[in-house]
Amino acid sequence: MKKEELVARLVHASDEVLQAEPELTEIDAKFGDADHGLTMAKIAKAIRNGAISSHGNIKGMLDDVATGVMMLNGGSAVPLWNTWLDGLQDGAPDEDTVDANGLKAMFSTAYDALEDISGAKVGDKTMMDALIPATEAITKGTGDEGSLLAKAAEAAEQGAEATKAFVSKYGRAKSYGEKTIGTPDAGAVSMARFFRGLAKK
Repeated sequence: MKKEELVARLVHASDEVLQAEPELTEIDAKFGDADHGLTMAKIAKAIRNGAISSHGNIKGMLDDVATGVMMLNGGSAVPLWNTWLDGLQDGAPDEDTVDANGLKAMFSTAYDALEDISGAKVGDKTMMDALIPATEAITKGTGDEGSLLAKAAEAAEQGAEATKAFVSKYGRAKSYGEKTIGTPDAGAVSMARFFRGLAKK
């Protein structure tokens, strides 16, 4: 995959998150601060702008993207997404193209970076419910870069949908206990929307 295609996919991913802002706000309004949609819109715009404006190779472009997110003021999603994006950069090739093995390295490194500060597992009703299965779909999958991202998007969607059955264990929603059953996690939904866009050429 050439840098230009990866940039296009990041733009699609950002656009998916931006389109989901009302949905994310509605979800977060039930048990949170109702600011997740706004925060994710800021993050999506920073990712989009960083990817489009960067003149670097894949590693340099992702570094610009992560830096753009790092500069934002916002909720807890900002440092989490910055850490994940910075991990993608750490694992990225210092070149203008990335193959399937390179993509596996990128997403594996990104997950490890975020897992170090999150600690959340599948079932904890967080963004990790979408990210963990998406990462596994890439790192354990077969096929070219596009097919790996398509599998990741499907896994992320399923992971986000599954959070409806879980009890929140993190953030403000934790205090609502079993009342959170039936509502998906906003962080997982936003991550799933991002992967949905990554799967688009």
